[in-house]
Amino acid sequence: MEAQGLRKTRVGRVVSDKMDKTVVVAVERITTHPLYGRRIRRTARYKAHDPENACRVGDTVRMEETRPLSKDKRWRVVKILERPQV
Repeated sequence: MEAQGLRKTRVGRVVSDKMDKTVVVAVERITTHPLYGRRIRRTARYKAHDPENACRVGDTVRMEETRPLSKDKRWRVVKILERPQV
């Protein structure tokens, strides 16, 4: 099997672009509370590699799992899916 096909992908929103070549992406998922059954929203924040510094806060991006690039960075931005209306 190809290594590219085994990598996880996530779609999320950029919440910070203050670092050089790195963005913080918030990925939301909706899950059911184990006891009460109510649907709750969970957010995970990932640091992703953005080599061209192309992403801005509010962009919706697709990112892909990669080898460790730094202490916290294990994802890279593959594509900017949507830009917010200014």
